[in-house]
Amino acid sequence: MLSLFVWLKLRKLLSDRLCGSNSYYFSHVSDDTGNRLRFQLELEFVQCLANPNYLNFLAQRGYFKDKAFVNYLKYLLYWKEPEYAKYLKYPQCLHMLELLQYEHFRKELVNAQCAKFIDEQQILHWQHYSRKRMRLQQALAEQQQQNNTSVK
Repeated sequence: MLSLFVWLKLRKLLSDRLCGSNSYYFSHVSDDTGNRLRFQLELEFVQCLANPNYLNFLAQRGYFKDKAFVNYLKYLLYWKEPEYAKYLKYPQCLHMLELLQYEHFRKELVNAQCAKFIDEQQILHWQHYSRKRMRLQQALAEQQQQNNTSVK
């Protein structure tokens, strides 16, 4: 999977960066370009966390048992800050990221039924949200129409 590749690449880049290594990659890439690349990779990875099937994939391969990976998930909590969250297309990934901070949740994700249940709950939430939003928009349109007719 591409996202697994992204995680492995990020882990290498971050460990090189944090350990002060003058790796080939960082010696040939400007800080600006490196930061932009890191931002893009982390953005993609964080959004992948919205997919329960991907979480199940990671759990079955033992990534949630890796202390470095768990620490990386903790590090990614900065995406909850408004200046970063505004770039997310799938905001439910933040909820999953929060849940991944708990060992019990990470252990349960090994079970495919758990991932299926989460997937179904997400779909139900989206359906409810869509209907509710539609009703609110209709009510607002009706209210504006009434205001327009009463002004005339």
